[in-house]
Amino acid sequence: MRCSALLLAGLAAGWALTAVMTTSAMSAPPPNIYSPDFADARPLSSPVPRQTVRYDGPYTPGTIVISTRERRLYFVLPDHQALKYGVGVGRPGFTWSGVTVVANKREWPDWTPPSQMLLRRPDLPRHMAGGIENPLGARALYLGGTLYRIHGSNEPDTIGEAVSSGCIRMTNDDVTDLYGRASIGAKVVVEQ
Repeated sequence: MRCSALLLAGLAAGWALTAVMTTSAMSAPPPNIYSPDFADARPLSSPVPRQTVRYDGPYTPGTIVISTRERRLYFVLPDHQALKYGVGVGRPGFTWSGVTVVANKREWPDWTPPSQMLLRRPDLPRHMAGGIENPLGARALYLGGTLYRIHGSNEPDTIGEAVSSGCIRMTNDDVTDLYGRASIGAKVVVEQ
């Protein structure tokens, strides 16, 4: 009888300790894995997983092909293959098409909204330093002759949607992968 009482008391103490530890763990803020200062950052994955697909199109390896209709970006690889990424594209009235090049690349870029955007949204900041709160996310590839970029996003749930002002959004994980593969001067084809 005494053993049973001790066993029950031990179990009750264990349950109480587990409840306290679980409550403490739930109330502690998680580390900011998107921070450029977080050494082992692994951003949230895309709702549209990256995959290698067959590619028989007319473009050479190293070309970036964006299908705004599909809301997908293809990075052409050798041997008739391409990496296929999910992207967010321009909302109605902000879609575009054409051929350009990657004119520049930046890690954790600063953001200065263009004057056209500030006219539509005067509530936006005039400048924002790079970091997780910045809408350009972890990396940006600047598209020559345009106001647009292929950039990361702190809103991964917008991938696969038409919500931007014309830029191409990717998850921070996917844009970091593309950033490492695409070179300055790479051809970018945007198709409707």
